[in-house]
Amino acid sequence: MNVFPVSNSNLSPFHLGQFIQKHYFPGQDVECSILKTGISDTYLVTTPENPYIFRVYSHQWRTRTEIAEELRLLTHLRKHGIAVSYPIADLANTWIQSFQAPEGERFAVLFSYAEGKKVLNFDAETHFRVGELMAQMHLLTKDFALQRVTYSEKELLIDSLAQVGRFLPADTEEMQYMQKIQKYLIGELQNASQSDLRKGAVHLDLWFDNMNVASDGGITFFDFDFCGNGWLCLDMAYYMLQIHSTEKEDAERELKTAQFMLGYESVTPVSNEEKRLIPILGICLYFFYLGIQSQRYDNWSNVFLNEIYLKRFINLLLKKYFDYHQLGEPAASRDLH
Repeated sequence: MNVFPVSNSNLSPFHLGQFIQKHYFPGQDVECSILKTGISDTYLVTTPENPYIFRVYSHQWRTRTEIAEELRLLTHLRKHGIAVSYPIADLANTWIQSFQAPEGERFAVLFSYAEGKKVLNFDAETHFRVGELMAQMHLLTKDFALQRVTYSEKELLIDSLAQVGRFLPADTEEMQYMQKIQKYLIGELQNASQSDLRKGAVHLDLWFDNMNVASDGGITFFDFDFCGNGWLCLDMAYYMLQIHSTEKEDAERELKTAQFMLGYESVTPVSNEEKRLIPILGICLYFFYLGIQSQRYDNWSNVFLNEIYLKRFINLLLKKYFDYHQLGEPAASRDLH
């Protein structure tokens, strides 16, 4: 029987469990279940001794080299004492597995399980500790070059808005607003004082969904799938953006943001230029992740992404954050109502 071509599939957890048992844990009972599907698929692997995470990258999402560089970064961080979910090699010392799925080759990696659990709204002390851990990580990733994307205005603003344009018509007020502030943001990035900006490997997706908090307060970072090269303050910008979106009370928002910054600067200083750019970069990252959602419409975001969603996102999140920090020319924030 001829099999009709597919663009995306879910690998059988039962058969992955058999594969993992054979190649990693022979003689042990291994259970494998889907934890979540998305840009890549995440499986929970359990053995009598420990749980693990098995990530199956989507077809043509990351190259073998890009994945190897992600693993090199994680190994570097773990070696120097940073709590991260780290890669685990199989019995043949293979780190990256390859499967011939119906849509084509898919890579996969087994990771350690991050101790603890995800917490949406945690206390100010925990934000302080996140700041410490991020700063400690940045001390190790400063000038650490990856053979992966370098995040610039092209990746953050130009390519992303082109993707959003597939779903948001050019004549809408929201798209016209995005085009207007895109010009402002590109100018800010191009005119930034480069000598005052630390550069290196960034996570780019650090928020509550990609860190676990243990009962003893320990924090573990995971999911470095978007790691690349860029200004280190990009990580700070994204994290502070998430505080703003999850904390609804201004007083709590400002307290927890301040504690995060205090924790960070207790380890290493942040330049005035970095502090100035943080809210600007937050808006850039809104652009970027809206672009990712649009790019991955076919196999991930189609359950929620449409023109109404994009308009609400722009009005209720992006524009409010822009206005909250009083960025750009006043006219840019008055044009959209």
